[in-house]
Amino acid sequence: MGGEGSMMAANQSLKSNRNMLAKRKEKSFSFVTNSTEKTEYNLPEISEASILLLRQKLQREHKQRRIKQIILLAIVIFVMFGTLIYFA
Repeated sequence: MGGEGSMMAANQSLKSNRNMLAKRKEKSFSFVTNSTEKTEYNLPEISEASILLLRQKLQREHKQRRIKQIILLAIVIFVMFGTLIYFA
């Protein structure tokens, strides 16, 4: 029967791939570990007033960015309609 050689090669390839996978898992780098060791962070203390100021600043910047986006969108739509009317 034909095909025995190709099946044998496929089986050998699968076996070698399985062996390489087992070796790769041991040396892989991951941010998730199974250790019970706790990471210590040295974060600065911050007051409620400074958190409130930061929040207001971020909200103000977001509002300004949104206004600029709306103005830009309006300009683009106006130019598109003007071009459409000109060529129609």
